[in-house]
Amino acid sequence: MNNILIINGHQKFPFNEGKLNMTLTQTMQDVLKEKYNVQLSILQNGWNVQEEQKKILWADFIIFQLPIYWFEAPALLKKYLEEVYEYGLFYKGSQEYGAGGLLKGKKYMISSTWNSPKNVFGNKESFFRGKTVDDILIALHKTQQFVGMEPLKSFSCHDVVKHPDINEIIKNLKLHLKDVFCL
Repeated sequence: MNNILIINGHQKFPFNEGKLNMTLTQTMQDVLKEKYNVQLSILQNGWNVQEEQKKILWADFIIFQLPIYWFEAPALLKKYLEEVYEYGLFYKGSQEYGAGGLLKGKKYMISSTWNSPKNVFGNKESFFRGKTVDDILIALHKTQQFVGMEPLKSFSCHDVVKHPDINEIIKNLKLHLKDVFCL
């Protein structure tokens, strides 16, 4: 297992140009390329469906780097998944619903940026009522499970608009990557 595809799912808006997501994507590439073959997909730049399918089939690991907009992945990432995840190539029908994934043996990691503070997750008295980041991103996780992939430990950074600590975020990301990818 030597190949990693990093998918930057940022969707640009006038108020959000995606500098942090690009910084995190670049950090991942820099850290991982010492041990792995790394390819990037920057969705904001557009994509070719067949080329993206080849990248996903090539990859042993897929990292989704994305901001969270209104508690979900950006619409651009959803469009990418709908266009690229093709029946017969990534999944097929099966007797048991959700068991027809053709990407078995591949693993994925979600790395997300949130404006919400970290302390509102896992706290039953807070806005998310005890839910974790992974609970909130269940649709993205289930999509990957449906095509047969297994999750790696997710990474998230919080309060990135009001109180960003870029140096701390990068330090934590590097530690996370070293732990998850045994660097």
